[in-house]
Amino acid sequence: MLPCLSKTLFGMECLGCGFQRSLFLLFKGEFSAAFFMYPAIYSCLLFFIFLVMYYFKKSDYLKKWSWGIGIINAMFMIGGYYFKHFVI
Repeated sequence: MLPCLSKTLFGMECLGCGFQRSLFLLFKGEFSAAFFMYPAIYSCLLFFIFLVMYYFKKSDYLKKWSWGIGIINAMFMIGGYYFKHFVI
């Protein structure tokens, strides 16, 4: 797996740390383990799907949904980071 540049340089995990491991767990069919590894995995995948759809068919409808899902995804990422580092 690719090492995290933020963790390598600064010793701190970034908001995306755990995504690769979570994605591999998802491919293996371990859906709950993927969620617990990186809680924003499902919102990230949904966001990527909407970005790809917007890339191929540029419409205002898809642009609004992409922004909305992107904001929700950012909240999940920040919430997961907070939970992983400050609650557990």
